[in-house]
Amino acid sequence: MKEKQHVYWSKVILQEWSLHLAATAKGLCFVGSQNGPFAELSNWFARRRPGHVLVQDHEQLAPYVAEISEYLQGARQQFSLALDLEGTPFQLSVWDALCRIPYGQTTTYSEIAAHIKKPAAVRAVGAAIGANPLLLTVPCHRVVSKDGSLTGYRGGLDMKTALIALEKGSLARGMQHG
Repeated sequence: MKEKQHVYWSKVILQEWSLHLAATAKGLCFVGSQNGPFAELSNWFARRRPGHVLVQDHEQLAPYVAEISEYLQGARQQFSLALDLEGTPFQLSVWDALCRIPYGQTTTYSEIAAHIKKPAAVRAVGAAIGANPLLLTVPCHRVVSKDGSLTGYRGGLDMKTALIALEKGSLARGMQHG
């Protein structure tokens, strides 16, 4: 019988932010929605990574908590920690494209589809973005509709709005000090 793999989890709590995080030995594999319940994390693992056992371990997650806390304070624009993403080749290409959207900027679903050389796959791009397990670190909040309006986000539109405002505000503060 195959031994169950451990997935370590913890929680970032910072002002109005409370996020569940999970990581394997390979890297960060889940970032939950703002003030989301533990069930969001456990249900995701039951569906997407059966055979894994969740183990609370604040020490194991400390480097991830630190970088996400810095990001939420406007002090970090890029993440440097390892990621453990599992998905189809199409999903992985979309998630890679998301990571190339510059901090504080937005792009559209059709621009992502064009970037991955699948211009007709706009809906599939939307589905791949919706399946992104790493909110914040794989910045799907930077994707908007063609007319610039905010559309679906696993963390909810309030969280998406807050993240876009955080990045734009952080850039504006940086310009004032630079």
